[in-house]
Amino acid sequence: MAKSVVRVDGVRFTYQGGAAPAVTDLAFEIPAGEIFGFLGPSGAGKSTTQKLLIGLLTGYEGRIAVFGRDLGEWSSDYYERLGVSFEFPNHHLKLTALENLDYFRSLYTGPTEDPRTVLAQVGLEADRDKRVAEFSKGMRGRLNVARALLSKPELLFLDEPTAGLDPVTSRSIRELIRERREVGATVFLTTHDMVVADELCDRVAFIVDGRLALVDAPRALKLEHGRRTVRVELDGPDGRSVSEHALDGLGSDPGFLQALRSGRVQTIHTQETTLEEIFVRVTGSALS
Repeated sequence: MAKSVVRVDGVRFTYQGGAAPAVTDLAFEIPAGEIFGFLGPSGAGKSTTQKLLIGLLTGYEGRIAVFGRDLGEWSSDYYERLGVSFEFPNHHLKLTALENLDYFRSLYTGPTEDPRTVLAQVGLEADRDKRVAEFSKGMRGRLNVARALLSKPELLFLDEPTAGLDPVTSRSIRELIRERREVGATVFLTTHDMVVADELCDRVAFIVDGRLALVDAPRALKLEHGRRTVRVELDGPDGRSVSEHALDGLGSDPGFLQALRSGRVQTIHTQETTLEEIFVRVTGSALS
């Protein structure tokens, strides 16, 4: 396994005045070059965990190490190596998109991306001279992602990066996230969208009520929790009929072979489960 970029051991955090911890007993590692999905319903502790890792929240119990160094030992140089896209946009509304990125670019001491380049990557090149006050919610979200890419980050935190986007734009953002991994970045992705997580993440962690319930690769989870059957849909003289057959021994299953020979097969599907179904089964909680 690649060297760990993030390591969390026994972390517990309670907001001031809170009756119960927002997160408790968190423990996980993220190796370099991994897209790590942090999945759960609203209020489960996803954003709290991200804020702890970024350093926006302090006073936690346990240990957090990033890039092999205790988080408390980092100073401002830590943020030279991070890119952060929050769920809720926080831009200077009177400035244009390009002016926003030029300003934030000036805060870094190291090399940065050309703002025009990252605006093009998120599909905002044509709107670069438009004031952000005139942007839609989805456009502001994309500008968030563009700003997160400015510092050529080694570690990228993305909070609901595809929320509120149309399908085409959402697909382009997902492709952009893959590209960051391909050039060596590590990605911490918080979302409640299991479809996005399934498509993007190398591993996912399920969090509910501030506790991790499970950490594994999406494919491994679906193989473990899915049903090993094949569903066959036939179009017959009396209408549609459906049958299921066990995957084990499928090649010698008389019913399945007869269905194939009938010439009336409309669809054949293995009965894979979804991450959302697994989440509900494992945690007993529904996504919201």
